[in-house]
Amino acid sequence: MKILDSSKPSSIEQAVETLQNGEIVAFPTETVYGLGADALNPVAVARIFEIKKRPRFDPLIVHIGEKDWIFKCAETIPPKAIELMERFWPGPLTIILKKSRLIPDIVTAGLSTVGIRMPSHPVALELITRLGRPIAAPSANPFGYMSPTKAVHVANMFKDTPLIILDGGNSSFGIESTIVSVSENSIRLHRHGAISIEDISSTAGPLSEKGDSGLCESPGELPYHYAPHKPLKIIRSFLEIETSQSSFLAFMPPQGKVPSKHIKTLCEKGDMREAAARFFSCLIELDQDDVDIIYAEEIPDTGLGKAMMERLRKASKKYSS
Repeated sequence: MKILDSSKPSSIEQAVETLQNGEIVAFPTETVYGLGADALNPVAVARIFEIKKRPRFDPLIVHIGEKDWIFKCAETIPPKAIELMERFWPGPLTIILKKSRLIPDIVTAGLSTVGIRMPSHPVALELITRLGRPIAAPSANPFGYMSPTKAVHVANMFKDTPLIILDGGNSSFGIESTIVSVSENSIRLHRHGAISIEDISSTAGPLSEKGDSGLCESPGELPYHYAPHKPLKIIRSFLEIETSQSSFLAFMPPQGKVPSKHIKTLCEKGDMREAAARFFSCLIELDQDDVDIIYAEEIPDTGLGKAMMERLRKASKKYSS
């Protein structure tokens, strides 16, 4: 395990060499930390699945360093996809398109489509452009667990794995990218994320929800995901807490005495950006407490709140009967 200061040119050089050698690098993005490999090297990409213990049917996102790289990674780019790229790239929006032959099947889990995004984090962009090739990267956590937003999170999750981690500070959004698929006539939502569906629809028209195709077409589509090791229960108010052997994730400061042993608050005054930036970090810390259960207060189901609630619901399903 080696944590490198990304502000040093030698750190980027070492990370690039590691990727060129077919090995894995954990790196920062504006959403969460990613576990990256050369997207055009199927053997290297296979290593991601092994390290994460990720099922091979769950596709990865391809990260590019410049917008025009999309024309090499995708077979066709509909006009609506161009509109979304111009508005939101670089940034936390993943667009699913028909893949080109350049992208190995292991990246897309054998699907004919590929999810592509251009991150806005300067370290991620420098790493990708210096490599000169797209990077395939899921979040840098064991499969099904919560996503890391700090280098130390990655180090703790993979402490027994030889791994280079580029430390680029805390992720500013703190929640994964929004994922949409785009065809000539429609945009479908696959995962709520750091770009709100309201912003997307104002740019390129209304979105439809992904139907149940029976296929896992993008990350985060499985019935449960983003789950702490401890059971998690969503509640409307701390008055529903049933045991003091618990931790409590509050949206805003509670107005009253909370019976839980440990409390984390996402934001002071209802700022969704602040809440999202703290979301996974707070949950990871609460999961380390000596308690039996984590209670999570409902978050307003609007904008970024939709993305956080989607993750809480999936996390709670892991332990529900």
